[in-house]
Amino acid sequence: MSSSLTNPVADRLASSGISELLAQLDRELIGLAPVKARIRDIAALLLVDKLRAERGYAAGAPSLHMCFTGNPGTGKTTVAMRMAEILHRLGYVRKGQLVAVTRDDLVGQYIGHTAPKTKEVLKKAMGGVLFIDEAYYLYRPENERDYGQEAIEILLQVMENNREDLVVILAGYKDRMDRFFESNPGMSSRIAHHIDFPDYQRDELERIAELMLASVQYRFDDAAAEVFADYLERRMRLPHFANARSVRNALDRARLRHASRLLGEQGAVDDTALITITAADLLASRVFHPSTDQPLKQEEACCEP
Repeated sequence: MSSSLTNPVADRLASSGISELLAQLDRELIGLAPVKARIRDIAALLLVDKLRAERGYAAGAPSLHMCFTGNPGTGKTTVAMRMAEILHRLGYVRKGQLVAVTRDDLVGQYIGHTAPKTKEVLKKAMGGVLFIDEAYYLYRPENERDYGQEAIEILLQVMENNREDLVVILAGYKDRMDRFFESNPGMSSRIAHHIDFPDYQRDELERIAELMLASVQYRFDDAAAEVFADYLERRMRLPHFANARSVRNALDRARLRHASRLLGEQGAVDDTALITITAADLLASRVFHPSTDQPLKQEEACCEP
């Protein structure tokens, strides 16, 4: 067998466009080094599998079903989207699509309702990746009349029989997913890759905020950047903190206050004012006014006061 001075796996990584996708993932997501390393490892495994097959070595179809665990706002959906593209580029799925669903999309409310709902979702996802968020809600043993188990059984059958045409990614909190797998060993046995998404550190969240603002042509002034760092310290200690999702919500609220402030100003508004979030736009948050003794409720956390 001829040898080569070049690395065929690295060459294939570049020529397939996977290097570009991995670089895009690195740009999109701050931190998450262990997650990015694992995704790169999976891509390398699939590339080697293809190369082995081309050279006549045994190469069985790898199991590609995955489980992403972590708290909200840690990038699970974004990584799933990029994984769908990677699998498509490598020829492991026909489409680069990601179909994201929850329990409500799969489980019916009455007898005979669940099977057609689940099969319709599977039909839509076939040839791509099915992402089931908070997958543990499919299993509710405390309710004897719950139809989630029917959806699980259909999923198991398709995950086994159609694994060359559909990749399923389950996602949710790690402790709840662990209990889900303990109660559903058939599902656990079909998941080949478990990837845990760590929470972001404060400095990473600050960088995420800067990227989010830049994407919509806003920026912090120097004072606002300091205030936002303080905001994060306080908000991370409060209930229902959702990492990058909470950052986005906080910035949306700051933009609302920014717009309201500009509306009330006298005289002309220059371009600098139009794009600059100030400390005042952040300090109005209830996070800085704990004297109200009103902790953030879950339904309020979606719009970060």
